[in-house]
Amino acid sequence: MEGKIPLIIKWSGKEYEVYVSENDSVADLKREILYKTAVRPERQKLLNLKLKGKGSDEECKIATLKLKPNFKIMMMGSLEQDIEAANTAPANVSEVVNDFDIEDEEIAIEFQEIYLNKVAKRVKDYEVKILNELRPGKKLLVLDIDYTLFDHRTTAQSGAELMRPYLHEFLTSAYEDYDIVIWSATNMKWIIEKMKLLGVDKHPSYKIAFYMDYLAMISVNTPKYGLIDVKPLGVIWGKFEQFTTKNTIMFDDIRRNFIMNPKNGLRIKPFREAHVNRYKDDELLKLGKYLKDLAEHSSDFSTVVHRHWEKYKPKKRRHATDGRDCKDNKEKDRPGGAAEG
Repeated sequence: MEGKIPLIIKWSGKEYEVYVSENDSVADLKREILYKTAVRPERQKLLNLKLKGKGSDEECKIATLKLKPNFKIMMMGSLEQDIEAANTAPANVSEVVNDFDIEDEEIAIEFQEIYLNKVAKRVKDYEVKILNELRPGKKLLVLDIDYTLFDHRTTAQSGAELMRPYLHEFLTSAYEDYDIVIWSATNMKWIIEKMKLLGVDKHPSYKIAFYMDYLAMISVNTPKYGLIDVKPLGVIWGKFEQFTTKNTIMFDDIRRNFIMNPKNGLRIKPFREAHVNRYKDDELLKLGKYLKDLAEHSSDFSTVVHRHWEKYKPKKRRHATDGRDCKDNKEKDRPGGAAEG
């Protein structure tokens, strides 16, 4: 379209092309987005549309923003029918989650040669950009983003309002024992944008080892649910020998994402409707303690049933003064025993 600037709106996993002129305002842009997505302007949150580092107001001219053609804008916002459905749902009806339990027939998928070959190809071809050096002796925590760390669908005035409560405290605590990896089923550009939005990328109390995107995932064909994309931890294990089934755990709000490594995955409760739940959600606070217990008491994470993490009561590791070792120490304390050291 002559005289118009094409822009790409990224919303709800899809991309929409809109056209605006330099003399149009942000309000005009939002009206164009309305025509494409049906999301009303007052519910649109344009996350990376900024002027001098701050969010642009609706009167701001497109020319002032200096947007290049095909610039991608990440949007959050809900359709009216979705909001109405959420508000009219019976209070005693449990939230329906797009997920399924991994049963015996699905567990066998992780051993099938066709999928192991796919993992091997990702190990060979997928490039990991190290952001912060891996630390010897640390365990590995792999985290999803959407609905795990923040609510990417609810409208809000800032990213902080959509961030899951205790996120920075959780990551700070986990970093003491774990190298942390972010793995999202989207492209790398949006992962980087979301981490900036949440203030995770340059936090002074912890560091992220690296990001992984949808290109590191593989497709598997399940007996009940057909073709699905999953996150095989074997890609990380194949690239970094210090990480194995024994010292790795993945948090994701969708269980099928770790179908290739079911013994190392923990399905976290999805964080939705941030405007309501940010005042009462303490999932990360409790999971932080769980990670501490695992790091201190478990020598093999794959032997722990993470599905029942809230009931986890670790057996205390045996100290040198327990049992027979205690007897040996008593022998040393006796006259004529081992020489004092």
